[in-house]
Amino acid sequence: MPKDKNKAVTANPDPQPSLINRYLFPVTIAVLLLGVVGLGWFAFGSKSAPATYAPVSTPVTQPTKHQPSAVPPAKMVVEQQCQGCHSSQVKDWQGSHHQLAMQAANAETMLGDFNNVTFKTENETTRFSRKDDGFWVNTPGIDGKNADFKVAYTFGIAPLQQYLIEVGDGNLQALGVAWDTEKHRWFHLYPGQGVTFKDPLHWSKPSQNANFMCVECHTTGYKRNFDAAKNTFDSQWNSLGIGCQACHGPASYHLEWAAKKTDLIHAGFAVNLKDKDATVEIETCARCHSRRAPLGDGFTVGKRLMDDYLPSPLTRELYALDGKIKDEVFEHGSFAQSKMSDKGVRCSNCHNPHSTQLKMPGNGVCLQCHNTVGKTSAEGVDGKGLQAKNYDSIEHTRHTPGQPGSQCVDCHMPGKFYMGNDFRHDHSFSIPNPERAKKLGTPDACLTCHQGKAGGKVTEQFKLSTLTPTVQAPRYDESLWLIRNDLPGAAQALYEQLQRSNLPTIQRATLLAELPSYPSEQALKLASRDLSHPAPQVRVSAVLAISALLPPTERAPLLTPSLSDPVKAVRITAARDLLGVARNGLGNAQDRWNSAIAEYEAVQNSLADRAEANLNLAMLYQANGRSGDVEGLLRTALQRDPDFHPALVTLVQWLEANGRGQEAQALLAQSLKEHPDAALLQHTQGLSLVRAGQSDKAMPFLRKAAQLEPQSPQYGYVLAVALHDSGKVEAACEELERLLKVQPANRNARRALIQYYLEGGQEPKAQMLLQGWKKMNMNDQ
Repeated sequence: MPKDKNKAVTANPDPQPSLINRYLFPVTIAVLLLGVVGLGWFAFGSKSAPATYAPVSTPVTQPTKHQPSAVPPAKMVVEQQCQGCHSSQVKDWQGSHHQLAMQAANAETMLGDFNNVTFKTENETTRFSRKDDGFWVNTPGIDGKNADFKVAYTFGIAPLQQYLIEVGDGNLQALGVAWDTEKHRWFHLYPGQGVTFKDPLHWSKPSQNANFMCVECHTTGYKRNFDAAKNTFDSQWNSLGIGCQACHGPASYHLEWAAKKTDLIHAGFAVNLKDKDATVEIETCARCHSRRAPLGDGFTVGKRLMDDYLPSPLTRELYALDGKIKDEVFEHGSFAQSKMSDKGVRCSNCHNPHSTQLKMPGNGVCLQCHNTVGKTSAEGVDGKGLQAKNYDSIEHTRHTPGQPGSQCVDCHMPGKFYMGNDFRHDHSFSIPNPERAKKLGTPDACLTCHQGKAGGKVTEQFKLSTLTPTVQAPRYDESLWLIRNDLPGAAQALYEQLQRSNLPTIQRATLLAELPSYPSEQALKLASRDLSHPAPQVRVSAVLAISALLPPTERAPLLTPSLSDPVKAVRITAARDLLGVARNGLGNAQDRWNSAIAEYEAVQNSLADRAEANLNLAMLYQANGRSGDVEGLLRTALQRDPDFHPALVTLVQWLEANGRGQEAQALLAQSLKEHPDAALLQHTQGLSLVRAGQSDKAMPFLRKAAQLEPQSPQYGYVLAVALHDSGKVEAACEELERLLKVQPANRNARRALIQYYLEGGQEPKAQMLLQGWKKMNMNDQ
């Protein structure tokens, strides 16, 4: 059970995760790196920092630079030991969201109404009560039957408070009903969705396991401590809440420095959060304030962010085309796109990291740089290009002082509500442009307030009052609009963006992921060049792009140098993508590959509580010739999460390949009965029947998969090929024509349809398809 290292907790709790829908970032069976890409946390906390950063060419160094290798790493101390010397910081911290991020459930910490109150949703009834000194919830559990569960911990204090429930084996699950601390009422975090115990979003399911999803960012010194053999957690932390050592790192050497005034670097800490390189501080905060997946159990102080986590790029599921926040992504991804980030602004320029409050009221934080003298008062920030201007004036804001629209954040940091009532500001510091927003279909601060006819009037006024330069470089958002909508000029727009020298790192990483849709020699050159980019997130995206553009034997010469990358995320990505050729030997790079693939395996083992990691291990061992371990891992994945369909599909295929077709079909039939609307299962059943020579019986399943997910690039294409091969050529062409209407850049569908047209003597139609593709990607040979 989770416990404080300094004080045992008598409960066997099970906290809830942040409300992240894991189906937004599923594992495709072809992608082996990490099934949990993009997981985020509902947290107000930060974690410890990276140290001085090496250039790409330098090898990994260990340990962190503040101590020679003979000296063991610093250890966590009791947080109260910090308070004697740092009274000012402690005063700010006390009562903050950081301090109260997670608390033991008792009469002082519980804000919700537990006085025998009943709360009803569409399909479930939950009752909150008190018994003895405990707080209890009577609600449907994993079996759908109402039972009593004791609250172990609180999560957060405002504008809502969540509750972590004990369910045994050290599991902490996050209750789906939360307390609104402003309106003083219970509310469901998924209103109107009819969530029941059969739904993956139900509080009892793996997607709501707080040991994995949340607790790390609500405690200090957290370790998940999952026992794969027993399927239990023994999670531990140094202290509840975000304390000093969560950001500064273990303080044992700092205490030694304070007592003896020795010459330890950074006063005994692994890193200096005031380092001139703002990346040190920003990556410290990003450990919790970003949408990311873990690469282990906790983090190593002094490492880069991507030694321990895999942050998400600006995917279409998570961000709008212009980079504004869409899903729950926290602050780092949007801030990384901003001009503020480019100029060296860091989190603490605006926020007091101890109190979590803004350092100045109103527009004060912005006026540090954007003021009438055109100079910044923020140390370390590049003030070049600042204009001397009264940004508080009505001439600039175009809104009456004190009214909505007069604050900088109203226009430049629009936000969204998450978790029902938690409003969070976008940190990309965008400039509103209603005309462009209408064209691109992106959110806009002006149009959020001014809707309908008022919005049209504002758009016209904005056009008249905005002076556009005569020559304007292609914008990232407008280029991405062409790219993701498969419009003429898409490939050229993509290539031009990637040739920019001033493209923000996260935008470059995002665009590299689009290259496989528009292949060419130029695309390969652009991806290859970025293998040596200074930013590890770009290098990871470059590895993935090359892997999609080239077959294994051809990618090996390009990717083998990445096996020695100083950052773990890059090394393991390259190792995974060289798996197909490594079995036959990589020459001088073989030892480096062995080391990197061992790291990849260790990452998956560290995440053994997740179904995704067990699937990844099964696929790794299948490719490595460890066939005896494959089936057990696939069944373990389904034990961890019975609703994780990629593992079930892989198991079905494994059983079929090993002569156990009857067993495979029974397993698949039962799953289809339980999940008839799962497109992947329908698709798998159809393919299984095709392999068995029963194409006619396969058609209804393949067709239903395409109907359930009409946007899928694979389901419609496979259905069309099956129709064609069964002699239904006209129906096959109709399906491909439908697919290309919604996905013009689907090269497989386009090539197949061209072939079918030519076979049917419809050369003009084939030529039209070919010409349409040339408009999108002229260089595709």
